[in-house]
Amino acid sequence: MMAAGRAAELGAKVILIEKNDTLGKKLLITGGGRCNVTNAEPDVRKFLSKFKNVDKFLFSTFSQFSVIEALDFFHTHGMETKEEAFGRVFPLSNTAQSVWDVLLQYLKNGKVTIQSNSPVIGFRTEDNKITSVLLKNKSEIKAKSFVLATGGLSRPETGSTGDGFKWLKEIGHTVTEPTASLVPISIKEAWVKRLQGVSLPEVKITVLQNGAKQSIKRGKILFTHFGLSGPTILNLSHEIGELLKYGEVKLSLDIVPHLDPGQLNLKLQEIWKEKSNKKFKNTLDSLVPSAFVPVVVELSGINGDTPSHSITRESRLALVNLLKDIQVEVSGLLGTEKAIVTSGGVSLSEIDFKTMSSKLYPNLYLVGDILDIDRPSGGYSLQLCWTTGYIAGSSAGKIIT
Repeated sequence: MMAAGRAAELGAKVILIEKNDTLGKKLLITGGGRCNVTNAEPDVRKFLSKFKNVDKFLFSTFSQFSVIEALDFFHTHGMETKEEAFGRVFPLSNTAQSVWDVLLQYLKNGKVTIQSNSPVIGFRTEDNKITSVLLKNKSEIKAKSFVLATGGLSRPETGSTGDGFKWLKEIGHTVTEPTASLVPISIKEAWVKRLQGVSLPEVKITVLQNGAKQSIKRGKILFTHFGLSGPTILNLSHEIGELLKYGEVKLSLDIVPHLDPGQLNLKLQEIWKEKSNKKFKNTLDSLVPSAFVPVVVELSGINGDTPSHSITRESRLALVNLLKDIQVEVSGLLGTEKAIVTSGGVSLSEIDFKTMSSKLYPNLYLVGDILDIDRPSGGYSLQLCWTTGYIAGSSAGKIIT
């Protein structure tokens, strides 16, 4: 939508070929339907440092259209935004529909022809150029330039079924097989599943293998019917997936990271002095969310009905250790169908990032999730789409006009 709108803005005659009956199905469910538009890091180098080893490719692209330009685009098109934790930017309206509305109006302003319910089955090529796309209904659409924005393999119910990877391989591009990158994880412990829907706003997560620390991140987690999700878990998932190839992976959850063990010990003594006649199970809600209290009681081994003044020093210190190190075992990653993002895609060495054009077929432009780029959760994926889409639309539009 961004690429088509930009090319049309430059005066090109544009047709947007859509597999689904409507545009932007995946856009409307991103960020839980709220749409994490971008991440508010204006410095291009700092922004790209969050991507894995691809800043050398993307710098020229983002130098042309970065976070600043993306936010300016949405603001000038009437969509206000707000910044939340960790720089995540959302529409002020709190709904992805606002983003969709801006992009649809952008297409209308440029008189873009939208052809929906039109699955593509491949390209026709001649002399290192794309001459047309072939549709499933046996028709053919010819053009001077082509932008491929078919996405990866995440959330296939929205139409992302990896079609673009197949077409690119057929015409000679190198494509790394996509795998789930930002994806929730399943956990073996039954108590985790009982907490479905509960979130902890600040947790320190340590990834362990054979007792050795592999990675540490801090942030929000969400308990689900299968295990764990939330931004921090998603950002660890690719690494966890790699570690699982070599053996058992455990997560250590520090659910009170703002207090060190000594401070937490003192805090518990303060709480139990103040609430000396209250039952143990009724004294923890100032430390952890109330829905999490029964699990802490169960894991601690302390009878929930024990008066707080009767809890021994030994039990208190054991509780401190528990709250700083609740360990769970990873049973696996959910599949690509539940992934927010998939890694893999077309080789970056085969793309001219100043224009987003293919080095094999100069009139073919490749954008978004079709690229072999790993990135974290938090607005980075959509910013990649805005940037690459805008540059591809600009390049194709200038050549055509």
